[in-house]
Amino acid sequence: MHHPRSLHVLPKGDVLVVEANKVGRPPKDLEDWIAKLVMAAAGAGAASANEITLLRGVDAEGRAAERHVLVKGLVSPFGVAFADGYLYVADTDAVVRFPYRLGETEITAPPQKIADLPANAPNDHWTRDLALSPDGKTLYVGVGSNSNIADHGLAPEKGRALILEMNLDGSGQRVFASGLRNANGLVFQPGTNQLWAVVNERDMLGNETPPDYLVAVKDGGFYGWPWNYWGQHVDARVQPARPDRVQQALQPDYALGGHVAPLGLAFYTGASFPEPWRSGAFIGEHGSWNRKPPSGYKVAFVVFAQGRPSGAPKDFLTGFLNAKGDAHGRPVGVAVDGTGALLVADDVGDMVWRVAARPGK
Repeated sequence: MHHPRSLHVLPKGDVLVVEANKVGRPPKDLEDWIAKLVMAAAGAGAASANEITLLRGVDAEGRAAERHVLVKGLVSPFGVAFADGYLYVADTDAVVRFPYRLGETEITAPPQKIADLPANAPNDHWTRDLALSPDGKTLYVGVGSNSNIADHGLAPEKGRALILEMNLDGSGQRVFASGLRNANGLVFQPGTNQLWAVVNERDMLGNETPPDYLVAVKDGGFYGWPWNYWGQHVDARVQPARPDRVQQALQPDYALGGHVAPLGLAFYTGASFPEPWRSGAFIGEHGSWNRKPPSGYKVAFVVFAQGRPSGAPKDFLTGFLNAKGDAHGRPVGVAVDGTGALLVADDVGDMVWRVAARPGK
């Protein structure tokens, strides 16, 4: 695989692997240059393949039985959804769709753009995740901020750090929630109309402050960025201050820890895993690039009780760091396949892992 980032399981069981990265650009200042060096050392510097691969079936060794390049020529894609005979893809600069019949292994039709998305330079948070409402009529698109804390003012942040809602043809666009620095892993909790997301919080306030988080996104909710974090904790670096916005901020639902960089979220809907891993959600934690010791670099599991997160996160899949703390793998997207196994996109290992329960366990 070529930098696999997100995963999507189609209704008939085919698995879509989005292979992409941010389009390269020169550093804008010394701090940006240092950050790019550190992130490249962590495995975040690969070229963008800009394509989606379709995997079908599982062979006797647990590997994909078939592999097909479904569509090429995308623009740093990330989120995918299927509805009403169309495959929807969230590129970094637009939501596009392709006519698609389930079972096809190649798309040759040109993309139909249904909505523009901001991708203005430096486009620091380039991923655009995508969720389809349970009734199949509405799309939700996460658009990350253009900097850490509006470092170059608010003008470059127009239309960013939010979740958009739109109809399947792109009409009816509105801001569903805002103040979300970089929301990914958009997914509806099974059996409900509740949209959840994982959010990457700001940098340069220390190893543990503030925590990245899991949130049940409220319609019209404001979550603080850039003026404050974790409810009403003020970030004094952001000027001019906005005490009115601080008072409006909602506190997220569940802390994941500082700089774990969550990018993938999947509620477990299978039946093959033993009970401790059934009632809850898996989170792909891409891992810190600016923290010592490192955090993240694993798949965590959050138990849900009565529809809410309960207890501390549990390690589910680890081993992506070697003894020296170097990354030889970084989890991103997670998904549950038709057999109940968990799939994990690893953009440094350039592979998709499949974790299945042993028979009888």
